[in-house]
Amino acid sequence: MPKLGMEPIRRDAIVKATIAELGANKSLDVTVSQIAKRAGISSALAHHYFGGKDQIFLAAMRRIMSDFGAEAVTELNKAAPDQRAQAIIRACFAPSCFTADATRAWMTFYVLAQTNDSALQLWRVYQRRIRSNLRHAFRGQTDDPDAAARTLIALIDGLYIRAALTAPGEPREAVDHALRVLDMLLKDQP
Repeated sequence: MPKLGMEPIRRDAIVKATIAELGANKSLDVTVSQIAKRAGISSALAHHYFGGKDQIFLAAMRRIMSDFGAEAVTELNKAAPDQRAQAIIRACFAPSCFTADATRAWMTFYVLAQTNDSALQLWRVYQRRIRSNLRHAFRGQTDDPDAAARTLIALIDGLYIRAALTAPGEPREAVDHALRVLDMLLKDQP
């Protein structure tokens, strides 16, 4: 007989274990058995809750994106209208989002999105949202908000790639670097 109320707890444990395993292994070669072992459950139970490895990876990325979304809402609520882009940068590199495990999970997610339609769709949703938020943030500050948004997205992605290949370093360093580039983008305006 299943224990009532355990499903959300176990799902959460599986998602956290997936992010940790992706961070530890630095590849998609993580097995459901490894994830389940880290979560303290059987691999059969992990399959029961999610269906398969790709679905578990997608749940982990949804969690990472949800954590980023919560950071973004918090930062945007505190920001003045002309500081929205800076708020998004702070959210991208918040200590809760810019961890070794999360940056490595992003890299494996990019790889998965090349062959998995659901992952690609999730990536597209994320891209549309961040681009829309940045375009809105740049309105009135630059002649081409879309180009500024694309530039900043490329910078953010690049900083995540660098962190995944080396070590995340201090989130403050990434924030400072991104803010310097943002200042350069805005200073070039007439």
